[in-house]
Amino acid sequence: QVQLVESGGGLVQAGGSLRLSCAASGRTFSSYAMGWFRQAPGKEREFVAHISASGGSTRYADSVKGRFTISRDNAENMVYLQMNSLKPEDTAVYYCAADRARFLLPGTGKRADEYDYWGQGTQVTVSS
Repeated sequence: QVQLVESGGGLVQAGGSLRLSCAASGRTFSSYAMGWFRQAPGKEREFVAHISASGGSTRYADSVKGRFTISRDNAENMVYLQMNSLKPEDTAVYYCAADRARFLLPGTGKRADEYDYWGQGTQVTVSS
């Protein structure tokens, strides 16, 4: 099992940047693929970014491609989401997720039900 704790959320003006962090417990963190999802009020949870267990493969939602970057440090059991050029529509609670699946097929790793472990979320608010 793995436990996840997100941090780094906050209030930022449009055009600004934030870096979210996700700290994972457990000695087998490097075996888990990781994802970031977000959920705005009244909306379903949506995919933001995915990174493979080794960090060698990443995937992004079209809405954040070119603005957000997912990365991981397996030695420190950490996953990051660097968010630049933030827009008001990026406002949401951001969740870190983990799963032992390898997500080798194109397009996989983008659904919330593909992940077994979740953090509690961190709020990101972008003002216009």
